[in-house]
Amino acid sequence: MSDKSSWPEQSFGFGAFYFSYYSFVGVFPTYVTLYLAFRGIDAFEIGILMSLMQAMRIIGPNLWGWMADWTGQRARVLQFTAALALIAFTGFFFGGGFWYFAFFMVAVNLFTSAQGPLSDALILSEMQGNMSRYGQLRLWGSVGYVLMTAASGFVLDRTGIGLMPWVGAAILGAVLLVSLKLYQTPRPIAERKQASVLNVLFRYDVMVFMISGCLMLAAHSALYAFYSLYLSGLGYSSVTIGMMWAIGATAEIVFFVYQAPVVKRFGIKAIMLASLLAAVVRFALIGAAAESFVILLLAQLLHAATFGAHHVASILSIQKWFPGPLQARGQALFISMSYGIGGTLGGFLLSWVWDIFTPASVYWVASAFALAAFLAAWLSFRRRNGNDTE
Repeated sequence: MSDKSSWPEQSFGFGAFYFSYYSFVGVFPTYVTLYLAFRGIDAFEIGILMSLMQAMRIIGPNLWGWMADWTGQRARVLQFTAALALIAFTGFFFGGGFWYFAFFMVAVNLFTSAQGPLSDALILSEMQGNMSRYGQLRLWGSVGYVLMTAASGFVLDRTGIGLMPWVGAAILGAVLLVSLKLYQTPRPIAERKQASVLNVLFRYDVMVFMISGCLMLAAHSALYAFYSLYLSGLGYSSVTIGMMWAIGATAEIVFFVYQAPVVKRFGIKAIMLASLLAAVVRFALIGAAAESFVILLLAQLLHAATFGAHHVASILSIQKWFPGPLQARGQALFISMSYGIGGTLGGFLLSWVWDIFTPASVYWVASAFALAAFLAAWLSFRRRNGNDTE
């Protein structure tokens, strides 16, 4: 590993990693369901296989986050998981039954689920407290997500879904190549001393903050699992539905561009609480007035706050609580509790609401989840030192 020490020298590599990694995050879940159906897996089994992705978000980040902090080699562990993800993905080139694909779904997501928090921990560590460009680097993940998902759809529409493994492998190959260019600045031995992550996690303000993240991602399950289906039921065309997703992604990119001055001007606390209140409003608007194109457009523009602002405020909060040798495990814990536990439980609960009540009810429940997340975050900030909210 290189002894270079200036993170700006790696800024291009950081941006390229986010672009390639989040390209896979967009492409894989979008098209793997169609590929599994092409291979003869039925809808019920596909639902189970997709749930394994969420389960790995609980296990994978914590396993590899612990390994990264224990060894002090975050860049090496990131490269290792990138290589293993590519190797595991080769299983999708061949046909098989449910249990065959279950094995490779677990294997691939065991490694890819760790790469987001590992890269965040590495980048924040290399910035050494200079957070001014985090959003400008992270936005390339959103750009990759949008561009590569659209481009892959264009390619697969013309060549057939059977080509999906080649597309996924090409993207994971890019993830591996870019990760090999990243390095970690050597730290003094004192900074690598192992600390107890549980001592931090079980603090009242940290636990309540984690609960807030869990509730916020449970609320967002209303989007990730049901949004397209909901709009289709209201009579919106596929073109309009795709446009709404693109508008939301563009809104988050705009926030990432201006993240630094916004954080400097308002502070983490104000941004976090505002993003949660925006989520309360956003989901209520979708539930109450999605028939109105103007209201629906306004709700999608709020994605800048409910995802972009919330993500930045969360990552910076976790970085403050879990500094130095705890960074990878801290980021992993947040991803596990929010996207893993919150996303999984939210998906199950909102599925029940969709079946028992009405589709619109899903978004009213999501709004209630966001309100509960706001209250939890408010309780967390009440316990923090004033400097932590700056």
